[in-house]
Amino acid sequence: MGHAEKSFQPANIAVLTVSDTRTEDNDTSGSYLVESATQAGHTIIDKKIVIDDKYKIRAIVSQWIADRKVQVVMVTGGTGFTSRDSTPEALIPLFDKQVEGFGELFRHVSYQEIGTSTIQSRAVGGFANHTVIFALPGSTGACRTGWTKIIEPQLDATHRPCNFMPHIEG
Repeated sequence: MGHAEKSFQPANIAVLTVSDTRTEDNDTSGSYLVESATQAGHTIIDKKIVIDDKYKIRAIVSQWIADRKVQVVMVTGGTGFTSRDSTPEALIPLFDKQVEGFGELFRHVSYQEIGTSTIQSRAVGGFANHTVIFALPGSTGACRTGWTKIIEPQLDATHRPCNFMPHIEG
């Protein structure tokens, strides 16, 4: 579209909560992402909860990547350093391109809120088959930070000077 002004375009989003203990009744992080994306005008295509197993995570995200209707995948949980945390290991092999700036910026803005504890976040982002994927920590506060400070503006076609919408359209 060149330099023509673009209007807001809703994105089709899938949300995955990675947790050994969360259920639909207590999945505050996944629910926050669903509610926030919906309030921003986006469409939630799917939402799932999966145990922290890299192959199960990879299987679900792979299905979403292969589905042309899904443009954005947001994952919450499994990005820390416990022996069970395996979200980055599950996702990075799927990426056609990594969005290094997502994790870098997430840790930068998170530092303002939680100080040096942000060093324990392994938040990652990438593209696979024209689908942008964001992996956030499992806390609702971290999801709020990631959504409001990074993801929401990047999923708005009116955000300048650039945003991710041209990369996920069509």
